[in-house]
Amino acid sequence: MSATAVIDIGKTNVKLTLLDGQGATLATRRRANTVLQAEPYPQHDVDGIWHWLVDTLHSFAAIAHVKAIVPVTHGATAALVDDTGLVLPVLDYECALPESLNHDYGALRPGFADSFSPDLPLGLNLGRQLYWLARTYPEQFARTRHILTYPQYWAWRLSGVAASEVTSLGCHTDLWQPTAGTYSSLVEQMGWQPLMPPLQAAWTPLGAIHADLAARTGLPADCQVLCGIHDSNASLLRHLNGGKRSILSSGTWLIAAALDTPLGHLSAGADMLANVNALGQPVACMRFMGGREFAAIAGAEPVACTIDDLQRLIDQGTHALPCFAESGGPFVGRSGSITGPQPQTPAERYALATLYCVLMSDYCLEQLQADGPVTIEGSLGDNPFFAGLLASLRNTDVTVTSDASGTTCGGWMLHRWGQTPELDSTEAPPLALQGWQDYRQQWRAALANA
Repeated sequence: MSATAVIDIGKTNVKLTLLDGQGATLATRRRANTVLQAEPYPQHDVDGIWHWLVDTLHSFAAIAHVKAIVPVTHGATAALVDDTGLVLPVLDYECALPESLNHDYGALRPGFADSFSPDLPLGLNLGRQLYWLARTYPEQFARTRHILTYPQYWAWRLSGVAASEVTSLGCHTDLWQPTAGTYSSLVEQMGWQPLMPPLQAAWTPLGAIHADLAARTGLPADCQVLCGIHDSNASLLRHLNGGKRSILSSGTWLIAAALDTPLGHLSAGADMLANVNALGQPVACMRFMGGREFAAIAGAEPVACTIDDLQRLIDQGTHALPCFAESGGPFVGRSGSITGPQPQTPAERYALATLYCVLMSDYCLEQLQADGPVTIEGSLGDNPFFAGLLASLRNTDVTVTSDASGTTCGGWMLHRWGQTPELDSTEAPPLALQGWQDYRQQWRAALANA
């Protein structure tokens, strides 16, 4: 049986999925994506991921004939490599970089009208990471042969072929001009363009896996490694010809992507941005850390709620106000709070987290002036109330895909370019709880007064 292996490295978990020629899942394995608190700075456990990946690919080789491996990863991450490996550890984008560098970096970074990349906290602007690394570790940086965005680092590690790709370059990096389709002025001023490998399409086969990797895993010697893609753009792939529609891609981050929405609606101060899709086209987006904030409100051991739990919180006016994560979003810098009677049970905390994520998603869609149908993908699609509550606020069709991971499906599509898997989509009937519209207005008023 011919199959595709998709590596999906999210901020919280790493997943490897084996899919057949029709996009059906044959096997899935996952592990936590641990950030190592090590010297000289917090870093991704790339060696731990690598050893797990090799072992898992070995087990997959016994299931099917793996013809291709496709890397899909989160954004705002890059690896600096020479001909033998990393010259510095892969920096975690949630590392608190020194405030002192912001003045000098701010004078170099391109304007929002050129990059559509807002000024973000921590290391969420990849250009800021690279600038700090170049200044702090000049000897190591000088040894760099390639700056590899994260999907392409894994493609390079698997195949030995270096490439650049637009979805990761265009993900709030300050490195790319989405409307011009070229590197930004920052890249030119810093002299980094020679370190950027040739641009390749996300679906381009870069080459076969290393011979020693084939021997260790039992994979075919001609198994191809594709260039790879940024995760939320993988989720967008099957919707690119879908007309005026918004996609909510949910995981650690919830990314609201409004297809066919003019970039003129974007505001840098609200963490709005233009991502770049696999075809090189800018896409208006807004996001917040939906998965992490849900977990912060619901607690370490979430217990699913009922409609009665939701209604009780609405009736008593219990609101969660942003934000419950430090990394980005339209209300970054505010401290999350719960007003009104406090939730008393795990189920009520789950209900409050659900209401919060619905209201935040609705807010993002409104700010994007997205008034068309909405498709929900990822973890929030499993929440039995999220889609219905959103549908009752948006007054438009809201559907949930049967694929719990649009990123994995998008990775498979890169190998099967031109094919779209048959996926069920369920339209969510509006869940119009009593007082729900008033509850939203109260929440919006509290935001304005915070």
